[in-house]
Amino acid sequence: MFVDKAKIYVKGGDGGDGIVAFRREKYVPDGGPAGGDGGRGGDVIFRVDEGLRTLMDFRYQRHFKADKGIKGRNRSQHGANADHMIVRIPPGTMLIDDDTQEIIADLTRHGQQVVVARGGRGGRGNARFATAANKAPELAENGEEGQERYIVMELKVMADVGLVGFPSVGKSTLLSVVSAAQPKIGAYHFTTITPNLGVVDVGDGRSFVMADLPGLIEGASEGIGLGHEFLRHVERTRIIIHVVDMSGSEGRDPFEDWVLINDELKQYNAALIDRPQIVAANKMDMPESEENLIAFRERVAELRPDLEIMPISSLTRQGVQELLYRATDILDSIPVAPVVEEVSGTTERKVYKLEAEDDNSFTITRDNETYVVNSPRIEKMLKRMQLSTHDAILKLARTLRHMGVDAELRKRGAVEGTIVRIGEFEFEFVENSSYY
Repeated sequence: MFVDKAKIYVKGGDGGDGIVAFRREKYVPDGGPAGGDGGRGGDVIFRVDEGLRTLMDFRYQRHFKADKGIKGRNRSQHGANADHMIVRIPPGTMLIDDDTQEIIADLTRHGQQVVVARGGRGGRGNARFATAANKAPELAENGEEGQERYIVMELKVMADVGLVGFPSVGKSTLLSVVSAAQPKIGAYHFTTITPNLGVVDVGDGRSFVMADLPGLIEGASEGIGLGHEFLRHVERTRIIIHVVDMSGSEGRDPFEDWVLINDELKQYNAALIDRPQIVAANKMDMPESEENLIAFRERVAELRPDLEIMPISSLTRQGVQELLYRATDILDSIPVAPVVEEVSGTTERKVYKLEAEDDNSFTITRDNETYVVNSPRIEKMLKRMQLSTHDAILKLARTLRHMGVDAELRKRGAVEGTIVRIGEFEFEFVENSSYY
């Protein structure tokens, strides 16, 4: 079964916790703090594997969570970093953030990879908080939470040549004739509901990949019929072979079919009109095909005089070889999308980002008799800080005072014993300067 769209959940591993510990060795009086830092959580990395052709695996497994970092140890030993989670995806996959609709990456080459969810940093142990004023701190941090988000994956078939046209014009038959592919063929519309790929051996040492794409109908650019499920795959092809039923066997005008399909391509993506296109005038073995072809050439010449029209018959193979030669010649003349090589002498390019300064803004609201403080900085601090020690409580109190939260609470009417809530943490307001 061909699956070309999936929605999954990814989460980087949480960082390991730092610990509070002290040196307790013989002959080492006042050994001091020795709590190590936690390890970093693993990243979730998507890597292209050219052996995959569908997103079927993501239909059954939709959650990907990297491992957590290991917590710190005594003697200032750093916890181990977690291994990264590598997820294999087929070439041609586009990754989109489901919340922001931002394109994270468009992966097309084998081995290409991107980090979609970064692991959290490890928490600091108490050895990192020692100062001249506090030589034995009982203060440590929890590991940072890993990045998490929902990602929409869209697979666009990677093919050199794409066959487009109305249903039942002979696209699947043409693919089965020129390659070893065995698409489903039937005398009814929408026999092909998923893309079929075939490797075409032209016969002169050259070859290319051809895709038989599901049939189009009027309104496809607006999602009618298979709509966007089809049009998404056309964008990857380098050449479009527009298959037209020149016999008019279903009572349609070949020229009107050609105009309508091109209009749908233009409405979906205007750049597709500039894509090299060959019209394969199919079913030339049928009666009235020759007369229809003459009229078709005359009407097309008024709109696109440079358009190539090649008469073929997928059934008798008339003109098929000539069509393959011409398609290969055009492919040879089209430059392949350039691949950015690594900088000479380096194996990895690092990008350094400046972390944003702390946001000291806050708001205070009332929930009955409780004062609710909203502050991104304080809430993040509460998640990281291990508030089970006296030193941690003092650090929180100093932060509230320096940010002006205490003064604002008093201005709002907070007194001794008033309940204050920050995130999920509640405490009593205390008028005691000794905490600062």
